[in-house]
Amino acid sequence: MRIVSLEEHISFPELTKTIPKDLLPALSNSPVMKGVADKLADVTGERLQSMDDDGITMQVLSVTGAGAELLSPKDGPAFAEQYNNAIAQKIAGHTNRFAAFAHLPMTAPLAAADELERAVKDLNFRGALINGLTQEEFLDDKKFHPIFQRAEQLDVPIYLHPALPPEAVNKAYYSDLPKGAGMALSIAGWGWHSETALHILRLIVSGTLDKYPRLKIIIGHMGEMLPMMMHRCDNVFGINKAGANRRSISQTLREQVYITTSGIFTQPPLTVAIDTFGIDNIMFSVDYPFSSNDHGLHFLRHINLPEQQIAQIAHGNADRILKL
Repeated sequence: MRIVSLEEHISFPELTKTIPKDLLPALSNSPVMKGVADKLADVTGERLQSMDDDGITMQVLSVTGAGAELLSPKDGPAFAEQYNNAIAQKIAGHTNRFAAFAHLPMTAPLAAADELERAVKDLNFRGALINGLTQEEFLDDKKFHPIFQRAEQLDVPIYLHPALPPEAVNKAYYSDLPKGAGMALSIAGWGWHSETALHILRLIVSGTLDKYPRLKIIIGHMGEMLPMMMHRCDNVFGINKAGANRRSISQTLREQVYITTSGIFTQPPLTVAIDTFGIDNIMFSVDYPFSSNDHGLHFLRHINLPEQQIAQIAHGNADRILKL
């Protein structure tokens, strides 16, 4: 069976080393990042061999860690263009195995929209991935709307991926805990997922997704807690046809938000995701190299669903949404 995974990460040290050290977040030098640095930098070596071993047909690559969002509006665009060109060069001989999401200079939104268009039209990228907040600002801020407008025009998705919390949030929620527990809680242990869910809800209740009704948003980790909370949100917010959210939360999520399995490989969350988002909105992902291909593929091959639905998750939905 064809298998496509689309939250699969890269980070090229030849580019990240050019970012001033005082701009780098603490996580950049953490044992976790150092432990996977070689895997993040690799495309056609160990990564491709692991894909072959586990039967993954295609990975859609995206930049993780330090990137253009750390740089000024002056410096970010050139850095993002260089990064996207580097990705295109590394996958050029393997376009049947790799696709990519564009890396955007988020501190310069108009330039980011232009870079998205260049990456899609010239490099054949399949959309863009944005890592969390930009300089502590959510994407419902109107300055970022040109990116959504361009993505809608190009008919490509935006993958919204978690990032480190703002310092004030980190201090209030995740400080004064035993060694290492605060950092873990702020990222993969809880904080990343709750903040991404909040980010999506802000895009809805601010009216941003109503303004761009053909925009497709992708989120990972089995829906970042939203499947469980969807109907609760419906009850709280209701519908205001003359206001910001002209559709229910659940309707907007089902019509514009797609979710991947990245890093969450058990049946119960998948069952809830199917019951809320629907089978047409769910795509397989691993979260490589932070999760292993072995783990992800074991889950995929043992899902308790009809074969046709497994095929939709494995490749059908991704092929359709990303035009693979």
